[in-house]
Amino acid sequence: MTRLIDSHAHLDFDKFDEDRPDVLARAAAAGVDTILTIGTDLASSRRALALASKAYEGVRIFASAGVHPHQADAFDDAHWLDLTALFIHPRVKAVGETGLDYYYDFSDRGRQQVLFKRHLELCGEVGRPIVVHIRDAFEDTWRLVEAVGLPAGGVVHCFTGGPAECEKALSLGFHISISGIATFKNAKELRAAVALIPDDRLLVETDSPFLAPVPHRGKRNEPAFVAEVAREVAVLRGQPLEHVARIARENTQRLFGL
Repeated sequence: MTRLIDSHAHLDFDKFDEDRPDVLARAAAAGVDTILTIGTDLASSRRALALASKAYEGVRIFASAGVHPHQADAFDDAHWLDLTALFIHPRVKAVGETGLDYYYDFSDRGRQQVLFKRHLELCGEVGRPIVVHIRDAFEDTWRLVEAVGLPAGGVVHCFTGGPAECEKALSLGFHISISGIATFKNAKELRAAVALIPDDRLLVETDSPFLAPVPHRGKRNEPAFVAEVAREVAVLRGQPLEHVARIARENTQRLFGL
């Protein structure tokens, strides 16, 4: 069986509350033996760490901690010390998810930028890579990264750009993680970019419970479906599935120190 890593899921979300053990069992049965569950605010990050601190049959879980741009307005700056304490926990392997989202604009853009910049700065202090969310905000994201740098590396998760954005992200030192969007036939620019990612920069993810890949589109996404993502990425790159699974696995392990 091809072994896979889901480099980005949200196992703490309430959409998994009724059947989380079954979700993990299906992941293991599909060959997914490692999952990174991603924090989106302080409470979510604590839940992610709690999940990563338990033992499961056939699957390892690690966590990240951070503040999603949607939650930027709600984040209390008095909690930076609490968040930083999570960053250095041995089961927490990344800072984020953080970044900029100008599509929904759920938080003030200036506030998003302030929090994103602080996450970037803290990466160097805690020695953790950054997990970056970008939606309709590539130019401001690049500007902030160029100003601060990527002291411990990072990944643009659920990449939604085209070839130009892909090349820019790579030039800044990012890894690029591909989600189920790559299976959507109307995502032409993204699908064109997939083949441009060097073998040593590619990750795959589900972003579950969101963005279920074809043939599950419209349903709740879950880590087992990362197999469908890897299969489509292999087609788009003209590479065997086993090769894509192996390089994505090695890259995830190296980037996050798993």
